[in-house]
Amino acid sequence: MHALFGPGILTDTGSLNDRDMMEDTRDQPEVLRMNTMNHSFLALGDSYTIGESVGESERWPSQLVARLAEHDIQFNETKIIARTGWTTDELKDAIYREQIDSQINEPYDLVSLLIGVNNQFRGLDIEDYRTELDWLIQRAIRYADGNLSRVIIVTIPDYGVTPFGADYDRDKIAQEIDIYNSIKKELAESYGLAVFDITGISREAADNPDLTAEDGLHPSSLMYERWVDLIFPYVSSLFS
Repeated sequence: MHALFGPGILTDTGSLNDRDMMEDTRDQPEVLRMNTMNHSFLALGDSYTIGESVGESERWPSQLVARLAEHDIQFNETKIIARTGWTTDELKDAIYREQIDSQINEPYDLVSLLIGVNNQFRGLDIEDYRTELDWLIQRAIRYADGNLSRVIIVTIPDYGVTPFGADYDRDKIAQEIDIYNSIKKELAESYGLAVFDITGISREAADNPDLTAEDGLHPSSLMYERWVDLIFPYVSSLFS
């Protein structure tokens, strides 16, 4: 199969081809660090976290840290554990089997989790997704030293509205993305975690091509900026 990408719910009313998508997604993950000062941020996920097809400064975690810095909230480290194409089990493997977990030997002030689109794309068992996502959420809480307010869960965007999605059943994609997100919201809320529903923003790409990157699939810098508009008020309130 091809690999694709890679408290309460808050809402807002490089090219990739099929050959690229056949890559082995179980390679070593991309682990990135950006130095500023003071707080620390761990971002877990897939291509939506590493920002496939946009520059490093345009990734949503990078944009969030930059926006926080503008308000005198500084971070001394941002670690990104993510890879294009990862599913929930592959992120779990990267943390557990490849022993990245042992590298995360300090509590983080902020932990984000955005994963699941590749489960949907590959048609994997949805109950496995539920089980693996639950494990990842528990691990994110652990990395935040048990501080539930410092864990943020981000919903899955709808890639069906992109030019890439035109080759697939867009209605089916939308329906399945909604199901996956309902499970994500249910699990997150059961732990009392904040959920940021960016799916509606992603669907605006159907009418606004500026929200899609040049590869015709992934979010553009502008799309990620819109996500940060949603996430920033909550995160800034944590550190104000």
